[in-house]
Amino acid sequence: PLLKAGPTPDRFLPQIPKWPRQGLNSQPWHASDKVGFSPRKLVLKYILSGTSNANFTCNTSKESSLSNYLYVFILAQLLLGVGGTPLYTLGTAFIDDSVPKHKSSLYIGIGYAMSLLGPALGYVLGGQLLNIYIDVPLQTSTEIDPDDPRWLGAWWIAFLLCCFGTWLLIIPFSCFPKHLPGTAKVQSEKISEAHDDGSEAFVEDRNIGKNFKDFPVILLKNPVLMCLIVAASTEALVATGFATFLPKFIENQFGQSSSYSATLGGIILIPGAALGQVISGILVSKYKLDCKNIIKFILGTCSVALLLNTVFMFSKCGNEPFAGVSETYNGTGKLQNLTAPCNANCNCLRSFYYPVCGRDEVQYFSPCFAGCTSFTVQKRKKTYQNCSCIGMPKRLPDSEEVPFEALAGKCRTQCTFLPLFLGFFFFAVVFTFMAVTPTTVAIFRCVPDKQRSFALGVQSVFLRLVGTIPGPILFGVAIDSTCTLWDVNKCDIKGACWVYDNSKMAYMLIGISAACKVITILFIITAFCLYKPPPDNSATLQKDAEMVSAVHM
Repeated sequence: PLLKAGPTPDRFLPQIPKWPRQGLNSQPWHASDKVGFSPRKLVLKYILSGTSNANFTCNTSKESSLSNYLYVFILAQLLLGVGGTPLYTLGTAFIDDSVPKHKSSLYIGIGYAMSLLGPALGYVLGGQLLNIYIDVPLQTSTEIDPDDPRWLGAWWIAFLLCCFGTWLLIIPFSCFPKHLPGTAKVQSEKISEAHDDGSEAFVEDRNIGKNFKDFPVILLKNPVLMCLIVAASTEALVATGFATFLPKFIENQFGQSSSYSATLGGIILIPGAALGQVISGILVSKYKLDCKNIIKFILGTCSVALLLNTVFMFSKCGNEPFAGVSETYNGTGKLQNLTAPCNANCNCLRSFYYPVCGRDEVQYFSPCFAGCTSFTVQKRKKTYQNCSCIGMPKRLPDSEEVPFEALAGKCRTQCTFLPLFLGFFFFAVVFTFMAVTPTTVAIFRCVPDKQRSFALGVQSVFLRLVGTIPGPILFGVAIDSTCTLWDVNKCDIKGACWVYDNSKMAYMLIGISAACKVITILFIITAFCLYKPPPDNSATLQKDAEMVSAVHM
């Protein structure tokens, strides 16, 4: 092991390398935030009694060059958007052109569901890859495991696999013709349901939609289209926010590991989204809903999803006791202060987060803040003894003894709401995504046939500007506002959040979700009230129904 037990405080000195032992005395040990990676082993740099801090100076003007890699990720995301967007605009319009109107929603639903297969594999595979150390050659020599808060998984492997798979699809995509066989016949049988406010004749006469300058004209002449787009954008804001931060919510709310939380998030989000889109496509296709009834269908699914999102209020979990944050040190010390009389002379550092769970079922920031002076290692698991800040067990009789005073890692959560939350949230995802395919079909129906691809392009722009871009940012800011314990290094620079207020986090997420759902419902109601079918459309549909009834008779 990296640290070996011994009869004296020397046990806390690193074996690789050895630092001078000035001022050792018999005080409890503490660790700094210096976590380095040697070519052979992970080295944790321990400082004894604070003597090494005397030679440490902060240089705020010196910044790490690693921050420049942020621009590489931004460029990568830009290229992903350029390459992927045409598949959802031109590709969806291609499907709608090639199949009968009443089957369009079915095929679009299947197409959207298949587009979720990649994220499904990404969640599951990514969750497993997080169990592999980021520097693969150091996997066997690293002394930390995936449960350690300092663990970094091999996230980059998935990008290499996706790159290889994308290149394999170039040849089959390039073999598709401009029009599938039978497209002309399908187009001749379709009846326009474009919103009747004079926009269709206006677009046809002036051939609007061929240039980007026609962008505002189409929006101003078709308020139904604009309402549907805004409604879809607010739904996308919620969907992308949860897709990004649901694993973090599960991890902090229910005390699960990051890899297991990511896997659970994938199991809930991806099958639920795919199922919702396929079911809605089947229902719209089976009952041959027109544009007006499709908007009604969207309104119903969004209302049910709003009710199901209240699961955050009923399945939230309180925080486990944390010494110095939500709990005092056996009645001593103050809240929001990790230092107490029992560890005041330990010179502990807040820059090294290594949580331990005491026998009193209270979590401590590190063994140093728990006042521990000795430890043993069994099967790569550390147990700590002689901890001055840890009280007696709360659930055991006084006659029974616990063979340890603290265990490495966070305390096991007492919350049992995880199955309830996953079940309700799964159906919330299903009903949320049941509105996706009908919204696309409604957009196709409420605009002239020649403008369908352009309308989807406009929708794609708004989905990004209003939904998928600000969604993760808004959720991230909301979650950060619930932080109760930040990582602060020796230069007082704030880093990641270690502890969140679980109840506040749940209320923040339900607040954002409910607000967006209400906005969605209001715009859907507005679209329903404003939509006017073509004057001859109802007569044509009635005539077709009479002909079908006569044939059956």
